[in-house]
Amino acid sequence: MSWDDAWNNAQPHISSMQDELRSLNSPPSRIIRVGQLDSELLDMELGNLLVEPLRKALSLISASLQRRFDPEIHLLIQLTLYRLSVWNMGASYGAKLQGLRYFHPTSDGRKRAPSGLPRQLLLMHGALAIVVPYLHNRLRAYGLSRAWPDAPSSDRRRKSWDLLVTLESSYALFGLTNFVVFLWNGQYRTVTDRLFKLRLIPARRLVQRDVSYEFMNRQMVWHAFTEFLLFFLPLINARKIQRRFHRLSTSVLSSLTSQPKSTTAPKTRGKYWSLPESECAICTENASFSLNMTEVSMTFSNATQLFSSEGVQEPEATPTHPINTPYITNCQHTYCYHCIAERMMRNADDTHDTQGWECLRCAQIVQNAERFVVDPSMGTAESEVNGSDYAFSSDMDVTDISESIGSYSESGLSDDYPA
Repeated sequence: MSWDDAWNNAQPHISSMQDELRSLNSPPSRIIRVGQLDSELLDMELGNLLVEPLRKALSLISASLQRRFDPEIHLLIQLTLYRLSVWNMGASYGAKLQGLRYFHPTSDGRKRAPSGLPRQLLLMHGALAIVVPYLHNRLRAYGLSRAWPDAPSSDRRRKSWDLLVTLESSYALFGLTNFVVFLWNGQYRTVTDRLFKLRLIPARRLVQRDVSYEFMNRQMVWHAFTEFLLFFLPLINARKIQRRFHRLSTSVLSSLTSQPKSTTAPKTRGKYWSLPESECAICTENASFSLNMTEVSMTFSNATQLFSSEGVQEPEATPTHPINTPYITNCQHTYCYHCIAERMMRNADDTHDTQGWECLRCAQIVQNAERFVVDPSMGTAESEVNGSDYAFSSDMDVTDISESIGSYSESGLSDDYPA
C-alpha cells in the first residue's frame, strides 16, 4: 500500500477528530486580578506625571493661582486621558499596558464610540468616574472654608455637611464590598464599573503574563556601581589631579599669552622674571589664571601686564599684588608667606615632586625659605636680593626673626604661622 492510499484512508478519521474539537467549548479566559489593579495604579501615576509640570508652571506665575486651580488642572488631565484612551481605544493606558480592554454586553441599536462601546454609556461612565469626584472635592473644600462642621446642629450648613459625610461613608462601604467581591470573582474593579457593567477582559485570546526583571536589573546595576564608587573614590588623590590640571592649564595659557622670546634671553629666567620686586609672583600667577568670572577684567589686565613686551611697571605705580609678610627663598627671591607656604606644602604632598618647585622669577628649584628681615634703624634689608631695596609696611619692620620654614628633606613646613 502506497502513502497516497494511507493518506486517503485516514481522511475520514481526521475529519471526525476536527469536528469533535470544534464541538468542545473553549476554556474560560483566565481572570487576572493583579493586572486590573496594576492598570489602575498606572493610570494614577500617569495622571500625576502630567499634572506636575502644569503645577510647576502655574506656581512660577503665581503660587496662589496654582493652589486655586489645582482641581481644575487635574480634571482637565483626566478628561483628556479618558477621551484619548477609553473613548477611542476602549481601554485606559494602564489597562492597555496590562493587555486589557473594556467589555460590555450591548445591543446593536445603540450608537457606538470609536472604541466600539456605547457612546451614551461612556459619557455617563466618564462623568461618574471623573466629574463627580471633582465636584465632591470642590464641595468639601468649600464647606471646610465656610466652617460647615462647626455650625449649629439646626443650621442648614451643618445638615448639608452631615449629609455629605453620610454619602462619603456609604460610598466607602460600597467600595469595600465591591473590592471583596472583585477579589472573589475578578469582575468589576470599581463601583462605577459594576454600575455600568463595564468589565476588563484580556485584549488577546492567549493570555500570557510576562514578569519583567528589567527594573530589578537596573537597580542592581546602580547599586553595584554605587558600591564601586564608594570603594574607589577614597583611593583617588583629588588634590594631585587638581594640581596637574592647574599646571597643564597654566602651561597652555602661558604659551598662548606669552610673546616670542629672543634667542639671547638667559636660560635661568622664570615666567615672571620681569615682574617688579615689590609684587608677589605667586599672587600674580593665581590672579592671572583665576577661574572666577566676576574678576575677568582684572584677570586679563594682569595677564596683559605680565606678558607684555615691557613687563615692568612704572616706579610710582601702586603694586597690584604687594608682598605681605615676605619670605625669601634660597634663590634670593621674595614671596608672601601664605603663598610660599601653600606652594611648598602642595609640592610636599606630591610624591613625584620631591625636588621642590621652580621659582617663578629665576626657574631655580626652591628648597626652603626664611623670613625676610628688615633693620628698623636703617630701614633697609639685611639681605639684598638682586641689588634691590625693599620698603614694607611698619608692621613688618618691628617683627623679630622667626625660624625658617624648612626644607623638603626634613619635616616640610612649620605649622606655626606668624601672628
